[in-house]
Amino acid sequence: MPTTTSQPAPTRLIIVDSDTDFLVWAASHLKAQDVTIECFERAEDALAAYSKNRADLVLTEARLPGTNGIELLKRLRQNDPNAMVLLFSGVAGNSVVIESMRLGAYDFLRKEQMPYDLRSVVESALSAIDARRTALATTNPVTNDSIQETIIGRSPAMQDVFKMIGRVSRSDAAVMITGESGCGKELVASAIHKFSPRTQKEFVAINITAIPDNLLESELFGHEKGAFTGAAVQRMGRFEQCDGGTLFLDEIGDMPLTVQSKLLRVLQQGDFSRVGGNTTLRTDVRILAATNKDLEAEVKAGRFREDLFYRLNVVRIHLPPLRERREDTRILAEFFLQRIAARKRTPQMRFSEDALSMMEAYDWPGNVRELENTILRACALCNTDVLLPSDVPLGSSTQRTTTPINTLVRMQDALETLLQYASSIPDFELKPWLDRELNRAAMRHCHQDPEKAARLLGSAISKVEEKADPAPAVGVASAKTARPRKAS
Repeated sequence: MPTTTSQPAPTRLIIVDSDTDFLVWAASHLKAQDVTIECFERAEDALAAYSKNRADLVLTEARLPGTNGIELLKRLRQNDPNAMVLLFSGVAGNSVVIESMRLGAYDFLRKEQMPYDLRSVVESALSAIDARRTALATTNPVTNDSIQETIIGRSPAMQDVFKMIGRVSRSDAAVMITGESGCGKELVASAIHKFSPRTQKEFVAINITAIPDNLLESELFGHEKGAFTGAAVQRMGRFEQCDGGTLFLDEIGDMPLTVQSKLLRVLQQGDFSRVGGNTTLRTDVRILAATNKDLEAEVKAGRFREDLFYRLNVVRIHLPPLRERREDTRILAEFFLQRIAARKRTPQMRFSEDALSMMEAYDWPGNVRELENTILRACALCNTDVLLPSDVPLGSSTQRTTTPINTLVRMQDALETLLQYASSIPDFELKPWLDRELNRAAMRHCHQDPEKAARLLGSAISKVEEKADPAPAVGVASAKTARPRKAS
């Protein structure tokens, strides 16, 4: 008996606008195989149709009589938090755009943009829907137990770090943790304390660069009342606070020489005095230090005490940058995503496979800290429960990425718009004009190099005349007046 394969359901679009001419144009513009389009003039009718049979994408004018597009968006998202809605308008103010995006619209288009951008934005939205379905069908590799871990990683380099943490945690030896900024040095220090016999006592972390030099000594060792201006009461220092525990000194390379001397005494003899005091206090504190500087070079330059360096550098643990352990990027990203959901008590989000691959390929100059901040930003800006490559801004980028498919669609729409304008000018010959203008543009782009211009165009370039020929005055057409494309 022959087997039958189920056909995928056709893509369903709903378009809402009180302008019937625009509905005709938009339906024609988006017409394609396996796409069904329903048009409505009232938001109430569109909402009823969506409730009866959910659409993949709803496109609605922001300014509608009765229930407007903003209210329609709100009600759709209330009933279906992942509803994909695209708003557009020709006259709406900026506050409407802001409110639309705040309520979870996928995008907002001005009507004058729509002949050029509508198809590419719709394709992008439909791609996001497909990615979401794929992501929901996959198993999340991060277990709930891993959320309780202090530091994670599966790369061989990180496995070596874990082994070193296990060995050194049994002793009281001072540990120097090195690595670039953002690698997670404090997490390593916290893990050493967690697995050490001191785990029941305090773990105190201090960033040396965050404390002014004139206050650092008081921060570490405390002060007596009246020791300096503003010292109204006696204050306990960090060494007293974590007696029996662990003190982590981050950015130790920036510690002033005067404070280095007093720290060395504590490490050698285990005693100190508060600022402005004569009483000798004893303490039992394990010191962990971290730096992203080359301390050997700092010692040679006279900016760091050599004897203190050797006291701190009993055991060294080096954290490799994230770009050298790319296989950890995926597990870290999933970990941060689950932790954000757990802390904010929100539904669990997922990454699409393309988004994870993109993050694995990125160098992450800010290391793990940059990765975490990027995911926080992506969660704050994403409108669905699946993060796509366009939702994960890398580096300083905050815009949606332009895919090759979207670029091709934009080029096709631009050509159609050019044909529409050319057909409106009597006796205008588009092909000769287009050849000349392409030649001129290619020469300008290639800095007047004919060979490069020919390679760019894919054909030999003809001699370019200096005087430009008359060209059609190409302006910006409104979506309402643009000529609908003929169904192919």
